Amino acid sequence: MSNGGAKAAVASVGAPQPLDWKFSQVFGERTAGEEVQEVDIISAIEFDGTGDHLATGDRGGRVVLFERTDTRDYAGHWGDLEKMDYPMNRHPEFRYKTEFQSHEPEFDYLKSLEIEEKINKIRWCQSANGALFLLSTNDKTIKFWKVQEKKVKKVCDMNVDSSKAMGNGPIVDSSISTSSKQFIENGGCIRNDFSFPTGGFPSLRLPVVTSLETNLMARCRRMYAHAHDYHINSISNNSDGETFISADDLRINLWNLEISNQSFNIVDVKPANMEDLTEVITSAEFHPKHCNMLAYSSSKGSIRLIDMRQSALCDTHSKLFEEQDDPGTRSFFTEIIASISDIKFAKDGRHILSRDYMTLKLWDINMDSGPVATFQVHEHLRPKLCDLYENDSIFDKFECCLSGDGLRVATGSYSNLFRVFGCSEGSTEATTLEASKNPTRRQGQTSSRPCRSLGSLSGVVRRVKGADNLGVDANGNTSDFTTKLLHLAWHPTENSIACAASNSLYMYYA
Repeated sequence: MSNGGAKAAVASVGAPQPLDWKFSQVFGERTAGEEVQEVDIISAIEFDGTGDHLATGDRGGRVVLFERTDTRDYAGHWGDLEKMDYPMNRHPEFRYKTEFQSHEPEFDYLKSLEIEEKINKIRWCQSANGALFLLSTNDKTIKFWKVQEKKVKKVCDMNVDSSKAMGNGPIVDSSISTSSKQFIENGGCIRNDFSFPTGGFPSLRLPVVTSLETNLMARCRRMYAHAHDYHINSISNNSDGETFISADDLRINLWNLEISNQSFNIVDVKPANMEDLTEVITSAEFHPKHCNMLAYSSSKGSIRLIDMRQSALCDTHSKLFEEQDDPGTRSFFTEIIASISDIKFAKDGRHILSRDYMTLKLWDINMDSGPVATFQVHEHLRPKLCDLYENDSIFDKFECCLSGDGLRVATGSYSNLFRVFGCSEGSTEATTLEASKNPTRRQGQTSSRPCRSLGSLSGVVRRVKGADNLGVDANGNTSDFTTKLLHLAWHPTENSIACAASNSLYMYYA
């Protein structure tokens, strides 16, 4: 069933019921009181297009891959649940696959700048011939990795049987003889000047190459470096399968996967005088279907949709999405909390989800007058903005994600909590979950006013309030700003979420 068909079916029977989330599994769970090393903290999460593989990156520059192990004998698409031949309560299971060191710490001698190895983003590329391909980036360098199974070969039987050594030749044991060493040093070929010792070795065994077990090997195919003066915050694959973009604070570059020494600058917001700088790029993503379109967000809370067919340098945008503030409510913190930390296109490409410090907003790319839905995430923290500014928490960058059918959105919060909201017609779903083995321990359901469907838009902005109490969340819990859930990802075809709490990877299903 297509996404449109799924939404129509849902609309015909009313809003879907809130999902019942359950714990699936955890990798790297901390024990009580265990001190977490900074390098082990997860900094990126990404499912591949099929949902059968999951990649995480950490602050130590490592990439860890997981693969799905539970068998699926159905098509695996929305609306195909009747084809499932196993119980409905079966949940997706993943296992550790492999890991590799993607980035190392570097030092830029020209700028006297340390470049940390932390993985900022991971993006999967199209797989081929049983091999997996992915892009990973730190602040300055993007790498293109190929992961595939390879049979490890070993050279053996290079020894000489000492019991049958003849004449006055050297007696050898299990170690390699001088003659064998000569053989190996000559590249495995017998040269004309090669001669056996007096008496000879009739039982000399030539080296034999044997295949042992199959191992997963990760190999860096290409490095895309020296193209960004500022920290890379985003990479995104194009739907054409050939190109991708990388974005830093002031520029967006377009790359071809096959060419690592050249990129094209398509967006440049750097002013002639840096004192005139008023906003920076915070996130960028390609449209999932149209290879000529991409969107990027800014620290002023705006999203620009650009069409690369208009000009080589996309200084002008096709559409601008931003919500005007009430002048009477402006404060010192207004611009800081308006900064968008992450944007995601819905799978159908019709909607864009954005996350700023206080809210999640859903935008229709056909309507630039305002968001079609606003979900309150941190409204209860508004009285604490001074404290959040003092401890730098106000600058935390939370990610967001959408379900594959476009009916729900999710984002993280403090105290290792994350929120799931329904965005279909009449939905009042606003669920709070904790990254632990008992995710509903601190769950709160907060009703909200029924609202119009996304398909019947007439300039109406609807607000879904999840937690409006001052100073506490929906359940009366105070926030722990030392534990924060910044990174999470939604499975592309199922209601399954992976999220990172410090060095632990938690997975949930509904």
